[in-house]
Amino acid sequence: MNDPCQLFKSHYKKAKETLDILEEQKYQIELDLESNPISADLNKKLREMNLDIKITVNELEHAIYSIKKCEINQVALLKQS
Repeated sequence: MNDPCQLFKSHYKKAKETLDILEEQKYQIELDLESNPISADLNKKLREMNLDIKITVNELEHAIYSIKKCEINQVALLKQS
């Protein structure tokens, strides 16, 4: 039986992988900033990275919501059968 919620689960998995990568990149930027705290380029990269992380967290939250909604709908459909 195909899982109708698989698309949302796939989105969640991809967003989680992306978040892990972004957090590693952010950590590296923060390390670089320790040795050069006034670097405009590094500070800009850090701001952009924080924005990308916020966007990805929103995608994760949306995927979780969609998975839960899908699973609730599937339970309701099974009860009707």
